[in-house]
Amino acid sequence: MKRALGRALAAFLALFGWAGVAAAQDLENTLYLELEDGRVVIEMRPDLAPNHVARIKQLARQGFYDGIVFHRVIPGFMAQTGDPTGTGAGGSGQRLRAEFSQAPHERGTVSMARTSDPNSADSQFFIMFDRAPHLDGQYTVWGQVVDGMTYVDRIKKGLGAGNGIVTDPDRIVSLRVAADVTN
Repeated sequence: MKRALGRALAAFLALFGWAGVAAAQDLENTLYLELEDGRVVIEMRPDLAPNHVARIKQLARQGFYDGIVFHRVIPGFMAQTGDPTGTGAGGSGQRLRAEFSQAPHERGTVSMARTSDPNSADSQFFIMFDRAPHLDGQYTVWGQVVDGMTYVDRIKKGLGAGNGIVTDPDRIVSLRVAADVTN
């Protein structure tokens, strides 16, 4: 019930252009993803994935994601990033145990990428463009875009034939925990 009221408030505030206010309620569990086109605000979900949220915050505070490309972007599906090599095979070097939940993979959901091993998530994550129920319960959901999804929509797309691999991909300008940002 509390979660539903929070989402209703966020929707109301977004309707009137105050979405940043909704996200500001818990700055320690809010991320600012700066893209070339603008700021994306991500509400992290430690209630669903406490270990993943802690790791993402640690990496963000180290500046790990700054300059990393969106190496795999599939129109109507998702945009994937978090690999410092830009190949889709790299990471931070610290694997995380799965924290699967029943949270749906819907527009704006932020979830961890992994190999076929459920406990192989590292630093790569993806942001959903649309609903993908086949991912539910199979990938660790750790966040939700609450503002700036239009900027995510503008990320350069890859080719379907190449599994979404992007030529000359867009990059993350920076990813920061909102509590650490003064503006």
